[in-house]
Amino acid sequence: MARVSIDNGDLIVEIEGLDKLWSLKSRLAIPLGNVRGATADPGMAKEPKGLRAPGTHLPGVITAGTFHQDGERVFWDVRDGARAVVIELADERYARLVVEVADPHATVALIERAITR
Repeated sequence: MARVSIDNGDLIVEIEGLDKLWSLKSRLAIPLGNVRGATADPGMAKEPKGLRAPGTHLPGVITAGTFHQDGERVFWDVRDGARAVVIELADERYARLVVEVADPHATVALIERAITR
């Protein structure tokens, strides 16, 4: 699971627990100017992931790490697809982040408020 916050003009995604090991990341910091939007998308977990490089994919258990699909790099950290949030990015290493959070709707609202300011 991930914890999402806003700090000093950056979107901060903190990877929690053992997901740090599986995703090979502990923290991502993205300037808010490069965040295009966020949506709660429980169906995203069922979409094809692409090529894993590096990361972990155990169907029905966890998808974590970097995946390449259709020429784009996507970061995943999802165990429970019902709590997945997709964060669209521009001019960043990743085209999007797909992360599981405790409260998807509150996380989307936080991000949308921050980028509309």
